[in-house]
Amino acid sequence: MLKAVLGISKEPFSHTQPALLSQQQEIANMLSIHANAGGGLSVIIGNPGVGKSVLREHIERLAQERDIVVASCSRTMHTYINILKQLADSFKLSASTALVEKLLIETAFKHASERKTLYIVIDEAHLLDIVTLRKLRLLFDRFPKRYNVVLFGQPGFLHALSLSINQDIKSRITYSATLLPLTDEALAAYIDRELDNVNLGKNTFDESAIELITRSADGNLRLCRNLCHGSLIQACKQTKKQVTTSHVNAVLIQPHWRSHDELIKNQVK
Repeated sequence: MLKAVLGISKEPFSHTQPALLSQQQEIANMLSIHANAGGGLSVIIGNPGVGKSVLREHIERLAQERDIVVASCSRTMHTYINILKQLADSFKLSASTALVEKLLIETAFKHASERKTLYIVIDEAHLLDIVTLRKLRLLFDRFPKRYNVVLFGQPGFLHALSLSINQDIKSRITYSATLLPLTDEALAAYIDRELDNVNLGKNTFDESAIELITRSADGNLRLCRNLCHGSLIQACKQTKKQVTTSHVNAVLIQPHWRSHDELIKNQVK
């Protein structure tokens, strides 16, 4: 519907290969430096929706380059062995449970001998059992020093690593960064860039709609994207090519956008 009404060929605010924002790009550059500077653990912290997934997907796409290998694990609530199997699948390896550790280490050395940079991406690391994380740390200690294990997690994860019992893990962190909520100006710039990517004019959202979107998103990139996309749908339902505050409000009144207190008050009524 959006393509037909707006006369465009690409879906606006899509999830496919979004470009990195400035703070994401800075972190990606630092991860690349550390991956080639002797290995270690990198920890990227951020609240849900600030752009961790976009950064993770960017790293995963680096596997398309000839001299970079990426292994990714997202199902972090699994046991240690099942996580190893996920990593083996990423490397396109087939091994029995008894041999999977040995094969992962041999594969890492093989890539190092070919002068390839290895990224191991572990998403939702705050959900990892600490015993599992400690076993992974012992495994990665046996890897050649040309890799970067990138742990994505929520703020409480770094606090857990700061406990004295976990110093063996924290002391191996060579780089850490926090993805901060975006400013209203940064969110507005993001909206402009996304519109430009699909050849839509900046006036697709009027000024009041932009202000309402950035205020409602409150620095959250994912909320901003969803609100923009939903507002466009509301406008296109009325065959309008410009989003106004009425279209944004039509999204904001949906239950999942309303505060918990408002929902409770309505239930009482």
